[in-house]
Amino acid sequence: MSKAGSTLATADPPTREPSPTVRPSGRRGIELTLIVLAVALSVYGYCAVGLARNGTVPPGAAGYGAGLGVLALVAHLAVRWRAPGADPLPLPIGVLLNGLGLVLIYRLDLEAPGEPAAPTQLVWSALGVALFTAIVLVLRDHRVLQRHTNACVTAALVLLTVPILFPAVNGARIWIRIAGFSIQPGEFAKVLLAVFFAAYLAANRSALTYTGRRVRWLHLPTGRVLGPIVAVWLVSVGVLVLERDLGTSLLFFGLFVVLLYVATGRTGWIALGLLLASLGAVAVGRLEPHVHHRIDTWLHPFASIEAGEGPSQLAQSLFAFAEGGILGTGLGRGHSVLIGFAVKSDFILATAGEELGLAGLSAIFLLYGLLVERGYRAGLALRDPFGRLLAVGLASIVALQVFVIAGGVTGLIPLTGMAMPFLAQGGSSVVTNWAIVALLVRLSDSARRQGDQGAVR
Repeated sequence: MSKAGSTLATADPPTREPSPTVRPSGRRGIELTLIVLAVALSVYGYCAVGLARNGTVPPGAAGYGAGLGVLALVAHLAVRWRAPGADPLPLPIGVLLNGLGLVLIYRLDLEAPGEPAAPTQLVWSALGVALFTAIVLVLRDHRVLQRHTNACVTAALVLLTVPILFPAVNGARIWIRIAGFSIQPGEFAKVLLAVFFAAYLAANRSALTYTGRRVRWLHLPTGRVLGPIVAVWLVSVGVLVLERDLGTSLLFFGLFVVLLYVATGRTGWIALGLLLASLGAVAVGRLEPHVHHRIDTWLHPFASIEAGEGPSQLAQSLFAFAEGGILGTGLGRGHSVLIGFAVKSDFILATAGEELGLAGLSAIFLLYGLLVERGYRAGLALRDPFGRLLAVGLASIVALQVFVIAGGVTGLIPLTGMAMPFLAQGGSSVVTNWAIVALLVRLSDSARRQGDQGAVR
């Protein structure tokens, strides 16, 4: 018997441990109850929009509820079958956020001109749940991903490079558009790069920590160890800068620094990362006109009003948040549609802030925070370095996205142009976020199984 196993067994004897067959069933019962609540809240929001706009319950309310319920039930059954010990919270949180996003997009469809976006978003949501189900069913052990590190990084770099060949959309080259069909490859690349970073750092964490030279307060690993991962990161960020997708560039940079810190335990990497991010932001802000304009708008959000040109998108967003107050105007009763073309994507949070108020917005942030916390919890519980880093990396992707987007639309930081996880319109984004939730579910199940095995020993 190992020393760790002996200590664990002494502190909590196997005879006092609940049966492994009992605890998972309890977890799945909690998960199913929360899923029912999430679907009910989503349907309530859908009906509230119809009552506010037209005075009647929307005719598609039953179909919407049934569709969302079936998708959630399929995902739940997959987890119950293949990952019975998984954390019961990530899946219901994903269902509720996705359902609320569909409600907000439907609400904006009622006023925004053009083709309705909610039906298309529901289709993408179904594809996302299908991918979630496939990952849970097929990926029995997350450590399998560690064997495909080279394939992951190659695919990620290809996905990041391809959009350069296509025309820019709203100033950024991040889309692939063919015959009316469009995807954003960078959304998928972020998960693949998280797998690569986690695998490489897990394999070389000792060399990163204990080799190389020390420069003042920072311990620098040898170039042979740190070089490959820095090169991949520089290529990916460089491509994104050429594409003017600075939001995703910031996301990748943050992911790289966080995982490097977790792998080495050295706070110097955080300080160095903040310094490099600041220098890069200043350089790009001065040299790139598209980014420079966004910084000017951030510094002077009401300048366009003073010049007689009307409010900018950021100004309209701030007006929407101010109008929402504490409790909001109520679903369907706001005017955030005045923001313009990006109201369903970059600025979807402004609609939530106006119509749900500070209280509703706080609840949304708490959901995101809880999802991130469960990811970190799974990482702390896992014993293998790769799984630990992967869980932290995936949770950090969600955390960084929420911070960058929320900070941009509230005027805390310059706008960067990203999709709010699950809420915003965007097929690539919602599918990728369901993949992240699936991997967190798999990782949490592995953490529980590893804990049960340790207790039995």
